[in-house]
Formats: sequence, C-alpha cells, structure tokens
Amino acid sequence: MNSPRLGTGARLLYWTPLVIAIAASLTACGGGQSAAAQGPGGGMPPPPQVGVVQAQSQAVALQTELPGRVEAQRMAQVRARVNGVVLKRLFTEGSEVKAGQALFQIDPAPYQASLDSAQASLAKAQANLVQAAAQAERNKPLFEGKAISQQEYLTSVAAAKAAEADVAAGRAAVQSARLNLEYAHVSAPISGRIGRALVTEGALVSAAEATQLALIQQTSSVYINFTQSANEVQQLRRALSTGQLRKASGSNGQAAEVRVVLDDGSELAKPGKLLFTDLSVDAGSGQVTLRAEVPNAEGLLLPGQYVRVRLTQGELPAGILLPQQAVKRGSQGDTVLVVGPDNKPLPRVVKVGQAAGNQWVVLDGLKVGEQVIVDGFQKMFVPGAPVTPVPWSPASDAAATPAAPASATSAAAK
Repeated sequence: MNSPRLGTGARLLYWTPLVIAIAASLTACGGGQSAAAQGPGGGMPPPPQVGVVQAQSQAVALQTELPGRVEAQRMAQVRARVNGVVLKRLFTEGSEVKAGQALFQIDPAPYQASLDSAQASLAKAQANLVQAAAQAERNKPLFEGKAISQQEYLTSVAAAKAAEADVAAGRAAVQSARLNLEYAHVSAPISGRIGRALVTEGALVSAAEATQLALIQQTSSVYINFTQSANEVQQLRRALSTGQLRKASGSNGQAAEVRVVLDDGSELAKPGKLLFTDLSVDAGSGQVTLRAEVPNAEGLLLPGQYVRVRLTQGELPAGILLPQQAVKRGSQGDTVLVVGPDNKPLPRVVKVGQAAGNQWVVLDGLKVGEQVIVDGFQKMFVPGAPVTPVPWSPASDAAATPAAPASATSAAAK
C-alpha cells in the first residue's frame, strides 16, 4: 500500500516535535555535566588537602649500622692437667656452673699412690736430718777440744745440710703429688654456662696433649666485635675536629651508646656501650675494629652470633628531619615539594644525609619554617594548582592507610 505523498509544509510539521525532544535531551545532559564539574554551589572545586610538616632545626644523632659478631665476656677451656681415665661427669650439660664446682673425676688411684710414696720419702729424709744434725752437734765441742779432726767435723756438718736439702726436696715431692691428686678432680675455673662434655666416661685424657674436656662461657654480659671502614673513621674525626659534628656520648657522659639489631630486625631493649676503637687498621681489609659491651641477662645473644650494631658516633648540631616519603630520590638529585606563595607547591632540591630511623636527615636546601608536603600527592591532579596544607602526623597517616581499600571498594560498587 503506497503512503500518500506529503508536501513540504506537511513534512516540516511532521519532524518538528522530534527535533525539539532531541534538543531538550541534549541540553539536559550538558547541564548535568557542567553542574558536576562546577561542584557544589555551582563554583570551582576546593583546593585538595595535603599533609605538611614544618621544617625545624634540631640536634640529630647520626647512627651508623655495622655488622658484628658476639663474643663471650669470659671464656675458659676446661682441659686435662694429668693423665688418666675419666671416671665420672659431675655436671649437667648446658647448665650454669660456679667457680670451683666439680666437673669431672679422673682416676685418682695412681696419684694417691704417688702422694703416699712422697710422704714416706719425706718422713725418711726428716729422720736422716735428725740423725745428721745430732751428729754435727756432738762433733762441734769435740772439734773445739781438738778431739777430732777438722775434716771429720766438716763432714758431719755437710751431712746435716744434705739431710736438710733432702727434707726440702721431699716436701716439694709431696706438694707435687698432692697437686696431681687434686688435678684428677677437675673443677670449674670460672662461673658461667657450660656446654656439652667433649669426653665421655672411660676416655683416656692426656696432660701432654691438654685434652679439652668442656667449655665455660660467661654470657650475662657479652662483647660485640665489629669493624668500620678506615675512611669513614677519618671522615668522622675530620667532621668532629672542624665542628660540623659534635661528639656523641651515652647517658653517663663517658661512652657512646650502641644498639643491637637481631636477624629478625628486632632491637634489644637495653643498649650497650662502646668500649674502644682499635688504634691500627687491618692491612688486608682496610677496616678498624671496634668493641662494645652489651648486657645479656635474657640470654638472647649467643657467642658467635651475627648481629647488626647501630652506633651513634656523632651528633649534628642543627639538622632537619623529614619523613622518608616526603623526599623523592633520583639519579639527578633529591627533591621535595614545599608550599610556596598562594599555597602553590614548588619543587625544591635538597641535600640528604643518612637515615635516622624512618626519616631522612636534610643537610641543605630547606629553611626553618617552610612547609614540606608529606602526604596527598595523589590529589594534586593539576601541576602548580593551589593546595590546602594541613598538619601531618604519622598516626593520622597510618589511620588513613587502611581506609583506602575500603573507599576503592565502595567506589567500584557504585
């Protein structure tokens, strides 16, 4: 069926309502987008908030982290001092022992026999001395009365003195035999923790080879030996001499404080103290040896254990600390964003020293009182656009961090 043909005027009347409807729809969509772009109230969106910290000059302790090894404060190797067979072990392996405590019993029978023989020889020598001394005493008036010759008198005197020497030798032999008998009863030379027994009952030990029986170590307070580059030591001393750094000292004002970091990253609660810095440099490694003393009442440090040592060797009189997230580090240098005039962020090149915990030590490039942006970089969509600085604190930053995934989830749900 053919539709009737319409004239020009009729066709215009037919399309006019459709065109008006489409235009109204487009106008409504465009108006909605403009309102959304303008924000509440029909104006521009407010400047984004950023967390800032104010640069402040303060004394900063400069710490150096170095590798070290734990060493017992006192160590004694228990060794055999006489030959013989071990009869008993008289201690519990791994326990605490006191100085003088019995540890091993070596067969004492031959040494008891030697002591008895030496005492008998001493008694015989003492008897001979009594006889010889009496003979010399009787010969003295006879010699003075010319009843005996001088030679006979001198012989009797010499026999008495020889008897005295025999008595002295006999006493020494008794003392030696008594010592050997005591050495058969092995005791602890120092107090401390004893390790495993290195010999068992029935083992033959030798004084000539100095057979080691056990090892005792004192670990209530331990030493930590660590090394530092000789170049770093020279730089530190130069900075101290020129006044760039101040000498750091512990709470007692005498020794630098030492913190110990274990393999799991935890730090011991009680700090130690630096005892000395060696006066010579190792020719092979170019390192200088240092030693610290650390309390170890809990027994967390074991001899031979590898640890890291945080040593405060110097103090910067006037330094600026910034959170590490505020500093952008790159091959071209280190930069931060500061709040400039009209609250516009401006890049600033800074000189960063070493880390102090989770902060960087800024040596140059910042002025006291300037506001440095720490948080909110993701909100600055337009470079150079104004921002709204608000005080930043680590607690608020940590509280805001867990909320980010929830917000993202909500946005995705919408």
